Amino acid sequence: MPDRELGAGPGRLLTGGYAVFALAATGRATYQVIAGFSKAPLAYTLSALAALIYVLATVALVKGGDRWRKIATVAISVELVGVLVVGLVSYLVPSLFPDKTVWSHFGSGYGYVPLVLPVVGLWWLRRVSR
Repeated sequence: MPDRELGAGPGRLLTGGYAVFALAATGRATYQVIAGFSKAPLAYTLSALAALIYVLATVALVKGGDRWRKIATVAISVELVGVLVVGLVSYLVPSLFPDKTVWSHFGSGYGYVPLVLPVVGLWWLRRVSR
């Protein structure tokens, strides 16, 4: 399967999932930053970072090709590390997260999809690059 087909077949479902999370995370982060950034600056900054990563991953999956596949791999890898680190820290030091983010508690507020999505994404990228 050529790289240009990142968003074809099952990749369409993955790309759609990333698009939904790009919109959801962007909306949430925008609201959080405008409504009260001082309440939870770290959490809200991480929400904005998550939104940017979801947008970048979505664009990369839609564009396809070798260059965009590499960008998607980096973005989704950063996403996975972010979900794992933020998820763990949000349990160990809850005072750093007085408000929820997409990645806090391993994405529990989103049905743990933020934890599963990058694993599926990296699997898909590896599959289509063979």
